Amino acid sequence: MSTATVEETSVVVAPEPFWTRQRRLGLTLVLIGLLAAVLFGALAPSEQARFTLSDDAEGAALSINGQLGAVLFGILTIVAGGVLLAGLAKRRQTALLGLGILTFVLSFLCWQVAGKFMPLVDTTSGTMQLALPLILGALAGVLGERSGVVNVAIEGQFLMGAFAGALVGTMATSVWAGLISAAVGGLIIAAILAVLSIRYLVDQTVVGIVLNLFALGVTGFLYERLMQNDASAYNEPPRLPEWRIPGLADIPVLGPVLFDTNLLVWVALLLVVAIHFGLTRTRWGLRTRAVGEHPTAADTVGIRVRGLRYLNVLMGGLVAGIGGAYFTLVATGSFTKNMTAGAGFIALAALIFGRYTPFGALGAALFFGFAQKLATYLSAVGSPVPSQFLNMLPYLATIIAVAGLVGRVRAPAADGLPYVKS
Repeated sequence: MSTATVEETSVVVAPEPFWTRQRRLGLTLVLIGLLAAVLFGALAPSEQARFTLSDDAEGAALSINGQLGAVLFGILTIVAGGVLLAGLAKRRQTALLGLGILTFVLSFLCWQVAGKFMPLVDTTSGTMQLALPLILGALAGVLGERSGVVNVAIEGQFLMGAFAGALVGTMATSVWAGLISAAVGGLIIAAILAVLSIRYLVDQTVVGIVLNLFALGVTGFLYERLMQNDASAYNEPPRLPEWRIPGLADIPVLGPVLFDTNLLVWVALLLVVAIHFGLTRTRWGLRTRAVGEHPTAADTVGIRVRGLRYLNVLMGGLVAGIGGAYFTLVATGSFTKNMTAGAGFIALAALIFGRYTPFGALGAALFFGFAQKLATYLSAVGSPVPSQFLNMLPYLATIIAVAGLVGRVRAPAADGLPYVKS
């Protein structure tokens, strides 16, 4: 009779490093909170900062002493950072980070608005309007990248959508024809992206950059040949009407933003909900996520990997084309060369900052839109902050968000990788 000797082995687990992402974020919040409490508090005059519910200084308002508010919100930022730095509330990390950023912004606003007023309705409405194309562009990116196709061509889809919406809308004297044509314009760029990257396996990032340059060249050439010579015939499209829902539009602050606005706002918000539901609750969503994470395994269970990628990239092109319609059918009423001015790349940043999710992309787009609206407001009230800095706020916010705050954001495993069926 033999006996077996079992040797017990111990597993040595490496200790967790002290400077985890949570603690680094906490230290950052503590430092900017100190900056807010000390610097903003010292610079803010001891006058009332009024945040009004109307477009002027009259009427209902939320007010606080500017100096007191700057110090108080700075301290709250420090508290949020201190909780993260202490390693507490790990499951509330995102909420505390958001709270810290919000209180820092409020501290800054108390300094800037002291002795003045900020109309909340105008600020909120402006934020939504500036974020609107970014929301649609980021959703186009979600559709492509969750199925494994990098969409750097959002800028080109915006440009083609804006151009087609202006051209066809003017010629047909119909804003609805312009809106449909804008979607088709984005679809054309998406179709070229899909064929080259999925069928011919061309590097997706390179294709996206080339398509952006292609859209810039084509729309610029046709603008000079057609629109510039006869704007009344080719470049004066009707504007999307604004619709008001009685009762709901009277809700303070959010009512005018959501219920007294143009169709694209409702389309964008409905698409956020629909795409989120589709990705998490439907067979299409399950297959899309499978194709984006492990296309080979998806293929073995009968999912048509290339077909699904084609479908999602084309749907993304339609969504981005509608986003392009914002520039000509809502914002300006005419097309000019390179009028999107890099909005497609900011939408791509919003996609990454939003962790490749529809609701995350919505939040990131609103963040970028608020930064741009804030720059406009502070310029109008004669802020001591240099105007050049104010104008670069949206781009600075983009750099900070993508380079510093996304942390461990992980793209789908097969994102950007061509699929070749074995």
